[in-house]
Amino acid sequence: MIAFQITDMKDARGATAVTKAVMALDRAAVVRVDLPTRTIEIDPAKASARQLGDAIRQADYCAEAA
Repeated sequence: MIAFQITDMKDARGATAVTKAVMALDRAAVVRVDLPTRTIEIDPAKASARQLGDAIRQADYCAEAA
């Protein structure tokens, strides 16, 4: 499990954008978003933590390891 704090993910639109960014990189990943804490947990099938963080940042969200 890989977790990121996404400080600028404030609503469902942000959660969807971050989830889409992760799924575009790793279609088989399992993604769980917790909006109140602004965290995302990912069980990747093939992507590394670095790749996932980069994908989230490329979607214009700030991803920090949680």
